[in-house]
Order: sequence, then structure tokens, then C-alpha cells
Amino acid sequence: MPEPLGRLQARPGPQRRSFVSEILIRNAYHVATLSDSGERLSGVDILLRDGRIAALGPKLESKHPLPPGVERECIGAERCVVLPGLVNTHHHLFQTLQRNLPAVQDAKLFDWLLHLYDIWSFIDADVVYWSTLLGCAELLLTGCTTTSDHHYVFPADAPAELLDAQMDAVARIGIRFHTSRGSMSRGRSGGGLPPDSVVQNEDAILRDCERVIARFHDPSALAMRRVVLAPCSPFSVTESLMRDTRSLARRHALHCHTHLAETHDENAYCLERYGRRPLQLMQDLEWLGPDVWFAHGVFFAEEELDLLAQTRTGIAHCPTSNMRLGSGIAPLSAMLARGVAVGLGVDGSASNDTSDMLAEVRQALLLARVAGGADALDAETALRLATRGSARLLGRADEIGSLEVGKAADLVLFPLDRLDFAGALADPLAALLFAGLSHRVHTSIVNGRVVVRDGRLAGIDAAEIGRRANTLSFRMLRQAGRAPEFGAPDW
Repeated sequence: MPEPLGRLQARPGPQRRSFVSEILIRNAYHVATLSDSGERLSGVDILLRDGRIAALGPKLESKHPLPPGVERECIGAERCVVLPGLVNTHHHLFQTLQRNLPAVQDAKLFDWLLHLYDIWSFIDADVVYWSTLLGCAELLLTGCTTTSDHHYVFPADAPAELLDAQMDAVARIGIRFHTSRGSMSRGRSGGGLPPDSVVQNEDAILRDCERVIARFHDPSALAMRRVVLAPCSPFSVTESLMRDTRSLARRHALHCHTHLAETHDENAYCLERYGRRPLQLMQDLEWLGPDVWFAHGVFFAEEELDLLAQTRTGIAHCPTSNMRLGSGIAPLSAMLARGVAVGLGVDGSASNDTSDMLAEVRQALLLARVAGGADALDAETALRLATRGSARLLGRADEIGSLEVGKAADLVLFPLDRLDFAGALADPLAALLFAGLSHRVHTSIVNGRVVVRDGRLAGIDAAEIGRRANTLSFRMLRQAGRAPEFGAPDW
């Protein structure tokens, strides 16, 4: 076994300032509430108290004097655009350690997976912990305050409690989190795509699902962690596991998630294996409804889009990944025209190579225009997909996704006083997508806590995350016999 990296002992948890009861965002240059009214405001303040937005308007400092014994942090936003924190609905954080691998830079999905499965057979708790920190750090720095993660690889010799390591990392970095207890039960010997070394038997999967739910799922308002059940894909799980997982999720009132209709290869597999297209298979397994969302949805027929709309089943649109793997262009405009619930996801970093959430919004905007013309998607609608739309997929539309009194104190400040935004401020919100060389925030606040301050992670060493991630990445490549000759970096 490799020497453990000391994932819990390497550094203490986030070194936060003494507890601050309130935060006042002062004199914001531009506020995009992304509420139903679409209100935009200038020169206003936002008061955050007890994890919620307490007030929004001008001169709040005089209207809400500081009560005795309460500490208030003030953050100047005179040069910033403020918007609700972005919400990421599809990721595979463990894949941040396999970005940009030369052998699969030009591969399509099935070939890409076949190469990576062997590397992922060496996933352990350290890999999960540090890859989670890495991906979540990137998300927070690029405007995302809530993310879902789909972890579906549980190697035979890895400890069962891999998601426990993920939850340790999430608590340390401070992002709002939906962990998906993913699964693969159909290995190559049973006609599936993954090797048998990275699949589990169904009883073990369902037992651990029960354990993870009992230990980590928090159904309360403003919960910082929730659990989702997420078998991987039609080509890596059995029908019985899909049925049993759905039944278990319903007993606990959980959401369900899986990949669907991502590639032509997947459609062909489903027709050959099941005699049905992917969505028909899901319908037969009772995997439709407002508590289900699918990742990708590139290859749906017209009548299938109607079914998604009728059943209020959601889609996590992942444009960068679909382009990177050459999978195709999801019919976003057709989905929106029918009222299909759509959110955005960065997808696994090995098929995206970054966890840049604002870049994903820009890609969605541009790719929609490639497919449907210059008026297919506007900047504000694209940002709504990444906020209100994504919150709806996670079942949290009443808590996150817009700046309104009573909603969660999850918001981000992007600095506009940069050379790359000069000349672009006739529409400060759209400037974030149409201009700018960097997608980095000035401030990220989650649940009323500052987690990014002045463009830097608060209370956590970004350099250490990078060092640990590189060490583990090269270790896994060596174990799989795929390491480059020049060796790991020593910085």
C-alpha cells in the first residue's frame, strides 16, 4: 500500500476569523438579483445574517444599526458586480487528477473511459480527499457556491468509506455540497464497459448507500450537505440496481442522477442490450420526475424532449465536456422552448480539464449560438441556467439561485476594475461572459461565510492543494504503468 499523505493531519481545518454575525456588502456597483422580476440594482447594500439575506437596498447601515454584541464585517463592492452563487449540477471531482492525459486528448467517450478505468482502479481516500479540495477550490474561485459531485468508482481494494473522505474535504473548504453515492455494478464480464476491478456487487452498493444517507444527508433548510443516489450509466449498471436505487431514494426523499443520451455509442449499446433507447429504458425503470436529473442529454428525439418536459425531469447541460469529447451539441434551445428543467455542469475535469464554472456559462452561451444563431441564448438567460435552473435540478430553488431576502447568503463578487473589462461596462452582467481574461471572483460567500477573499481561498493553502494533487496524480499514473518519462514536478 502507498504511504498515506496524511490527508486529515496535513493542516488543520479552515482558519476562519473570529465569528462574524453579519456581513454587509456595501455600495455595490451592479447587482443582478436573477429573481423572477429580473431586477438589476446599482449603489445598493446587501445585509447577510444567520446564513440568509436579511436585507437588500440603499444605505442599509443606517437602516439596520448594529445590535449590541454583534460583529459585522463590511465588504466594499463599489467596483464589483454581485450575483447569486453559481450552482454546478454535474462533476466527477476525482477526475481532477487525470486532466490532459496525452493518450486520450483526442479520444471519444468510450475510448477515453477504457483508458482511464485502469488508472481509477488506484483511487483511495487520499485521492478522493485532495481531488475534492482541488475541484471545489476551482469552483469557488470561479463563482460557484453549490456543487453536486458524482463519484461512481469504488475499486475492490479501496476502503468502503471513500465518500467520508470527500465530506472531510468539503467541510474544510466550505462549499455547499450534494454528494452523489454513485455506483457501477455491470463489469466487462457481464457485458458492461468497465473492468470488473472497479465495479461492486449490488448488495454492497445498497448497504453503503444506506450508510451514507444515515451519516451525511441533511434535509433541513439551508443544509450544507445532502446526498444523491446516482448509478453511473446504462452501460455500467444493471436494471435491478437502477430499480432498487430508485426505490431506496424514494424511501428517503432523495434526488436521483445518472448519465444519459450522451453519445451515439450509448444509444447503440442500449438498443443492442435492452432493445430500447436510453430514455425509454429510464421510463420503464421509473427514472423520470422532478426528483431526477440526467447529465448531458445530447441525443434526445423530439418526442423524448416532450416527455422530459411533461415529467419535469431535469438535464445537466455540460457543453465543454461534450465539445471536448466530440460527443455533439445538446438541443438546449429546444429544451428551453418546451420548458424542460435545465441546469449547467462542468462535468469531470478529465473531460473538461478545468472546474471553471463561469467559463461553463460562457461555453453554453456560445455553443447555443453555434447551433441556433446569434439570438439563441442571451447572457442573462445563460446565467439563470447556472443559478435558478441548476438550483431547480437539485431541489433547492426556494433557497439558492437568486438574491432575495430570506434566501441563502450565497453570493459572489466579480471585480470590474480591470483592463480586460474596460469598454465593456454598458452591461456589467453580460461583461462577465463577453469580456474578461479571467473568471476569478473577488469574493465568494457561502452560507454567510467568506470562503474567497480578495481573489484567494480563505484559510486554506492553495499551493498545498496543488502539490498534493500533483503527487497523487503521478502516483496513480505510475501504478497504472502510464507515467511520463520526465517524472512528477518537485515544486
